[in-house]
Amino acid sequence: MPHRRHARPRRAQTPPPSSFLPPQPLADRGRRIRLGQRSLVAIAVGAGLALLVPLALSVLGPASGPLQPLGGGVAGAVSGSHEPAPAATATAAPLASGGPPSGLAGDPGDRGDPGAAGPPPVVQLSAPPIASLTGYRWPIGQGRISLPFKDIPGGTRIRDGRLMHDGVDMASFCGAPVGAAHDGVVLAAGRHFDEQVGWIGDLEPYFHILNTRHMWNDLPNVVVIDDGNGYRSIYAHFRDVTVRVGQDVKAGQLIGHEGATGHASGCHVHYGLFSPYQTKTFGVRADILKRLKLPKYEIARIDPLQVLPGGATALRTRQIGKAIIAAHAAADAAMAEAAAARIAAAKLAAAVPS
Repeated sequence: MPHRRHARPRRAQTPPPSSFLPPQPLADRGRRIRLGQRSLVAIAVGAGLALLVPLALSVLGPASGPLQPLGGGVAGAVSGSHEPAPAATATAAPLASGGPPSGLAGDPGDRGDPGAAGPPPVVQLSAPPIASLTGYRWPIGQGRISLPFKDIPGGTRIRDGRLMHDGVDMASFCGAPVGAAHDGVVLAAGRHFDEQVGWIGDLEPYFHILNTRHMWNDLPNVVVIDDGNGYRSIYAHFRDVTVRVGQDVKAGQLIGHEGATGHASGCHVHYGLFSPYQTKTFGVRADILKRLKLPKYEIARIDPLQVLPGGATALRTRQIGKAIIAAHAAADAAMAEAAAARIAAAKLAAAVPS
């Protein structure tokens, strides 16, 4: 680009001082020197104050803290300190699925003064305690526990260095109706479910293998439901599913029929339960990783028998029917005990003189 010379601007001609003075009466012309002295005094006093005020403020200290950079609704602007805020505890590892489901539970922590300046508070998310999970029922009403949640030699997942089974297998007969274990919203129904079951990492290499080798039909039919309480229920190996993604379901509502899809050894329902807010993980067996290029970790599951009615009885007897009977008996006993306590309290109140 050629160099361009710019003409220097001419300096403005400063008119003589007399041209800036307003005309004065003849009687006041003798006071010009006296007025000039007063003006000089006023200017000197003003200059002194201009120097003294900042010095005084610096000694006393600012009354309202340092100025903050603009935040507001300006894209890219940062409010408060430039130091990054700490991450929420539930985001220790990225989910391969979408966002967390409804019904999140977490401790908002100390929010401090809502009017104070600074970055917004960080909400620390965590998996809801198992004791808080209520409203669950058995997906099938009769049958047996064919494989509980436990360490087994041929398990596909790894917990604390040991192979294990990450759910509960229950079986009755092929084609048996399977109901939802809890109220919720369907997240997946069919063979496209992996993005909703808690894989941690990139699923694209796995999907590439399924596409190039035409293996989608080798997968089981699966239903994943957001239970609305911070947990998701996984049901696998359906012969067919009767719900669709986005559908609201109630506990006990039909969601499919028992089958053996996914090369299962027999008709059964694999039931798993996990929270997307869980920070613990399970590993995956090495040969599965090598063959299918799945992520190395999944979000850790909990034992469904801890929330299903009569789970302890089911684990001991392996019979779902006996577990349901035991749960009903325990509920009836609790109601009778509560009624007896109310009657005793009423009698005690009547016996006390007013």
